[in-house]
Amino acid sequence: MYGMRGAGLRTSAAVLGAALCVAGCSSGGGGDADVRITQQPKESDPFWVNPDGNAARQVAAYEKSGKDRAAGQIRKIAEQPTGEWIGPENPEQEAKGFTEAADKAGRTALLVLYNIPHRDCGQYSQGGAADGDAYRGWIDGVAAGIGDRSATVVLEPDAVLHLVDGCTPEEFHEERYDLLKGAVTKLKALKNTKVYLDAGNAGWGHPDQIFEPLKWAGVERADGFAVNVSNFYSTKDSIAYGRQLSAKVGGKHFVIDTSRNGNGPYTGGDPDERWCNPPGRSLGDVPTSRTADPLVDAYLWVKRPGESDGTCKGGPKAGQWWASYALALARASK
Repeated sequence: MYGMRGAGLRTSAAVLGAALCVAGCSSGGGGDADVRITQQPKESDPFWVNPDGNAARQVAAYEKSGKDRAAGQIRKIAEQPTGEWIGPENPEQEAKGFTEAADKAGRTALLVLYNIPHRDCGQYSQGGAADGDAYRGWIDGVAAGIGDRSATVVLEPDAVLHLVDGCTPEEFHEERYDLLKGAVTKLKALKNTKVYLDAGNAGWGHPDQIFEPLKWAGVERADGFAVNVSNFYSTKDSIAYGRQLSAKVGGKHFVIDTSRNGNGPYTGGDPDERWCNPPGRSLGDVPTSRTADPLVDAYLWVKRPGESDGTCKGGPKAGQWWASYALALARASK
C-alpha cells in the first residue's frame, strides 16, 4: 500500500535538448513534442516545467490528431512542474541537463533520487544500485551534475519507510542509514540545493514509528522531509501528519506531493494495492511555494501524473506514460 515509484526516465538527448528551451518556448527544438508550454508565475511557483515531458508530447499528439478537448485536459499536467527522476546510468549528465534547463529559465529544478540498493522490496519498482559503493558513486555524479545551480531534491521515496515497516531485511538497515546520511551530507554541501528526505504518508502508520529512523537517516542535516510521495492522501491529512512528525524532528519543514490527491485515497479493491493505479482519482493542488501552513515549504508534483504505478489494474510498467489514466486524472480535477 505504500505507493511504489516509477522513474519514467527521459533520454539524455532529450534532457540536453530541453536545456536549450526556456519559459514559454515551443519544445519542438528540444525533442519530439511540438507544442507551446507556458511556465507558471514564478512568485508562486519557482519550479521548472519540462517543455519536452510525456504530458507535453501527449498534448502535441492530441492537437495533431484534432483532439483539442483531450489536449486541453492533458495541458493541465503539461504546464505544471513535475519531478525529474534521475536514472541509474548517467546521473551527472541528467542532473546537469535538468538543472541547466531550469537555470536558463530562471527556475529551480525538482529532482527525485530513487536508486537505493534493495529498492522497493522486490515489488513493481524493484532495483536500485548494485551495492553501497555504487550508490555513493551515483550520488557523487548527481552532485557533480547539479553543481551550484538551484535544485530541490526529494531523496529516496520509501527508503526509510521500508526500514520501519519490515519490508527491507534487517541485514541491509545499517548500510541504508549510512547511505542516506551520506547522500544528505553530499547534497547539502552544494551551494543552492535543498534536500527533503521521504517520510511516508498519512495512511501508513504513526509519526512515533518513523521519527527516530528519520534522524538516523540524517533528516536533521536536510532541509526537511517529504510526505505523500506517489500517494493519494489529502493535502489536509498530509499537513496534519507532517506537523505531528515535524514536532518530533526539531520543527523541520516539509513538502507534500499533491500530484494525484484531489479526490483523496481509494477505498475499494484489494487493500494491499489501493495505491496502485487506483480509479477515480484526481489531480491535486497545483505546485506552489504558497501553501496553507508555514511548515509546508511547497506543494509539489513529485510523482508525474499519468505515469503508471506498475502493472496493476491494466497499467503498463511502473513509470511508463498511460494516456487514458492521465486523461481521467485531468478530467476529474477541479
